[in-house]
Amino acid sequence: MAARRALHFVFKVGDRARTARFYRELLGMKVLRHEEFEEGCKASCNGPYDGKWSKTMVGYGPEDDHFVAELTYNYGIGEYRLGNDFLGITLVSGQAVSNAKKMGWPLKEVTSGVFEAEAPGGYKFYLEDKEQLKQDPVWKVTLGVSNLQKSVSYWSGLLGMKVYEKDEEKQRALLGYADNQCKLELKAVGGAVDHGTAFGRIAFSCAKDELPSIEALMKKENQKILTPLVSLDTPGKATVQVVILADPDGHEICFVGDEAFRELSKVDPNGDKLLDDAMAADNSDKWFAEHNMKKVSA
Repeated sequence: MAARRALHFVFKVGDRARTARFYRELLGMKVLRHEEFEEGCKASCNGPYDGKWSKTMVGYGPEDDHFVAELTYNYGIGEYRLGNDFLGITLVSGQAVSNAKKMGWPLKEVTSGVFEAEAPGGYKFYLEDKEQLKQDPVWKVTLGVSNLQKSVSYWSGLLGMKVYEKDEEKQRALLGYADNQCKLELKAVGGAVDHGTAFGRIAFSCAKDELPSIEALMKKENQKILTPLVSLDTPGKATVQVVILADPDGHEICFVGDEAFRELSKVDPNGDKLLDDAMAADNSDKWFAEHNMKKVSA
């Protein structure tokens, strides 16, 4: 369990240009790598879509020791419906607060020194106005749950996470695999969890040899497996093995073999250029406008 690592959260984005601006200019993250695909992913990384899509990894540093965001863009889909499943990402960065103010990006102070900023698509980010951490500024991902005890039992009992905090009164718990990693906060939403069409996915790595046992445990415990153990190819890069689960509320969880993933996730120095070139070549907005049509709302 000690070798397991929190890797990234997957967002579906409809406006790639505004989204890139938010992550690069406001949050101050870097493009770690960018890839274009002509057809959907075997593990539904881009959601239940078969067409052309792209994946952009952004973060404060390499995924070896930072928690990052995976931005998936489906050509032709302009927006997604939010549910109450993803409640926000919290990061410690006074620089991000300063950037937002300079850009005129709306900020709302939710508690003393903590500001809410909304990324394109409606995703919430909570910015602590303190000196940006030299290690990873991304502190926690917060997900909504319908039954806190049931969810804590799943994430700690079955997936082996350590419970750092549990507050019955506020109906929240903080879990993680290591002190120096991004944490997972579970917060009761007072009812059923709605994933909308924007539903995300959280990813962790483990030793490749652990993947079959994770899958076997979920079968034994009658838990949901969305994608049985499968190999995913990225042209010119490492082939990784993944198994994708769903927790009691349907949150998607990807476990990937660590050894190959470290090879796959190396920072590409051309990442920024590849993203910018792809956005410049994407005439989908222009095409829809010329045909007096709107992109699909998923």
